[in-house]
Amino acid sequence: MARTKITVVGAGNVGATCAQRLAERDYADVAIVDVVEGLAAGKGLDLLESGPVESYDTHVTGSTDYGIMDGSDIVVVTAGAARKPGMSRDDLLGINQKIVGSIALEIKNRAPDSFVIVVTNPLDAMAYLVKHVTGFPANRVVGMAGLLDNARYRSFIAEKLGVSVKDVASTLLGGHGDTMVPLPRLTTVGGVPITELLPADEIEALVDRTRKGGGEIVALLGTGSAFYAPSAAAAEMVDAIALDKKRVVPCAAYLNGEYGHKDIYLGVPIILGGDGVERILECKLTDDEKAMLQKSAADVHSLIEKMAL
Repeated sequence: MARTKITVVGAGNVGATCAQRLAERDYADVAIVDVVEGLAAGKGLDLLESGPVESYDTHVTGSTDYGIMDGSDIVVVTAGAARKPGMSRDDLLGINQKIVGSIALEIKNRAPDSFVIVVTNPLDAMAYLVKHVTGFPANRVVGMAGLLDNARYRSFIAEKLGVSVKDVASTLLGGHGDTMVPLPRLTTVGGVPITELLPADEIEALVDRTRKGGGEIVALLGTGSAFYAPSAAAAEMVDAIALDKKRVVPCAAYLNGEYGHKDIYLGVPIILGGDGVERILECKLTDDEKAMLQKSAADVHSLIEKMAL
């Protein structure tokens, strides 16, 4: 029986760390593609040689040639310019539109039956671009952001309350960035609503930190952006699809009327499994939450319009 094949496009920090996480899972072979001569090949060989130490039989390859993507079951797109201090995700639009657009063409031609997980920023717009260029159905193109934002939110809550992250459950809506919409009333710790555990001002501080979580890391690093948590989130999404886990996770999914929005990628709770985005879960929103989601959607729509597809 042929092993699942996963291609990671981009051998930078996010892509290489994602490839490492997937290789160590030992259920699929991994190909890495990058335009920088020798980068993907070198990291691929290094990961291959880690197998005997880490006890995995994953076959890892790397190349500048997109031919190694041929027949992939899942493609993770991480390639693109990373944020620098003072930059927003939206500042990357023009640069990354060209990069991701060309990658999407390669995916369309070389892995026409694949599922695509988009990590490159500005994420919601890039997921829309991949769907547009590939022509893939909406269930086969999904953006990573919500799971990452949720992880940050849960981490901050757990730290604040001194509890295990495993006992914090939360969800978020909206675009990946400063207009994301965390839902404190649907956030629980061991089943207890966070609104019963923390005062409103402290919850709002956690929400604000979550919205700015990526920027906080960019400012600390000075020369790059987050990659451990983003790669972990992407690998978890690969697991959900490849192993048909039916995970309920917040991801950037294509909306066709859900939550009152159409022809847009926005972060929403979905069931992610062997058929990709198998279902979008809708929850009733308050008027304030609807207004915040509308603002988030407007920001994403403006980016889509700027791409002039």
